[in-house]
Amino acid sequence: MIETLLIIEDEKLLGSELSRHYRQSGWEVALATNLAEARELLLNKKIEPLLILSDMNLPDGNALDFMEKIKKETGNTDDSKDGKGTTPGKGEVGQRREQLPRAMPGAIAEWLFLTGYGNVPDSVRALRLGAYDFLEKPCDLDRLDLIVASAARSASIQRRVVDQTKQGHRRYSPDAYVGHSQQAQGIRQLLAKLTQVPFSALIIGGESGTGKGLAARILHYGSLRAQQPMIEVNCAALPRELLESELFGHEPGAFTGAAGRHRGLLEQADGGTLFMDEIGEMPLDLQAKLLKVIEDHKVRRLGGEKEIQVDVQIVAASNRDLEKMSRDGSFRADLYHRLSVFKLILPPLREAVEDLDELVPLFVAEYNAKAGRQVKEIPDAVWDKLKAHYWPGNVRELRNVIERCVLFSEGSTFPGQWLQLPGQLSPEAAQTEQGIWLPLDGSMALDDMDCFIIKTALERADNNLTAAARGLGATRETLRYRVRKYHLKIAD
Repeated sequence: MIETLLIIEDEKLLGSELSRHYRQSGWEVALATNLAEARELLLNKKIEPLLILSDMNLPDGNALDFMEKIKKETGNTDDSKDGKGTTPGKGEVGQRREQLPRAMPGAIAEWLFLTGYGNVPDSVRALRLGAYDFLEKPCDLDRLDLIVASAARSASIQRRVVDQTKQGHRRYSPDAYVGHSQQAQGIRQLLAKLTQVPFSALIIGGESGTGKGLAARILHYGSLRAQQPMIEVNCAALPRELLESELFGHEPGAFTGAAGRHRGLLEQADGGTLFMDEIGEMPLDLQAKLLKVIEDHKVRRLGGEKEIQVDVQIVAASNRDLEKMSRDGSFRADLYHRLSVFKLILPPLREAVEDLDELVPLFVAEYNAKAGRQVKEIPDAVWDKLKAHYWPGNVRELRNVIERCVLFSEGSTFPGQWLQLPGQLSPEAAQTEQGIWLPLDGSMALDDMDCFIIKTALERADNNLTAAARGLGATRETLRYRVRKYHLKIAD
């Protein structure tokens, strides 16, 4: 592939000689005699140079100032440093990041500077701005060739990394939320809108297995923070002390076993997104600390004496009703209201059964590719069973079922005998069947199963607590405790 070299040089003889030399070396060369011409080539004609070789002082300005402006306008700049190499406040960083456009094609290029009036401040500034090298004229052509070759390798590596990152991010466009039901279309439209606004916090609700993690990744990778880190933490998976240390970090000696400094997840997510799954399980005292971080944009490590500024977008998810929890005191109301700048509630699969038409072939193709299978035909009998199932584990349960069937397939036909669906409960059948069928393939957590059993028993008993307790063989007090735990409705 022929790469482009942009030369910015006002000395016509030197510019012509460099152009001729590098064309003979296999480069496609674009020559500009001033900064205005260079700007026209980069921003209007949109050439994509791998390398920019520029004189320092041009008739219409300084090339370092030009480089800084171009990097900002193309979105290819380091927000962590200003022109003097100092670190600005995080509030300023967040504002500037939101104002920058997305990186334009060809924004990744290495800059080399040639000057006849070199000085230490200019060379230091050039390197701090991200220039590859700063050379004084006259420069030996053989030495320049070596530096050009090295800079070209560096720029090529950067472009490959950026291209691979972009490919990965395309997986998480709003279209990744698959389905043609009215509910799925509404979620996609809302996700598309949310990726265009710089929200500070958001709550994703919905039952387990509905795709809250996918929605969080779509929100991150579709936003201006996509090039910054996305850090995930499951608040239910860690004990209180470990969760506090993981979130806020700690200094050496902060507690027994704290031998070294640890940057917390809030620090690690600086500039990007922190996805807090199952936030409803977070202890109340840690909720207060999290609220302070969100409000002040500052975090203090355990055992630390100073606060560290952070710019973090919080995406919180829970399969529990946080609004109800905030009313009964099991979740801080002030934190709930601070997080619920936007709320995104994902529907259960049983309410959008028509989405199976897209989800099933998608998962079949995925596991065909992973396992080297060739499943292509899905019999009508299989479709009937899939659409009659209640799907208490939602899309996660569906994925597990499809994976099992594809892995055990022996031909091109989907093997319905491996569905192993526990009964064929439709929403109506769930109210009349005497048994309650639950998946034992890991698609539902134990608490989810417990909640589902109690909810089903209450529905069959018309939300009468005494009748439901009798049907479950439990005491009324025991059932009342669990009803409160899962925020279920009962008859007065």
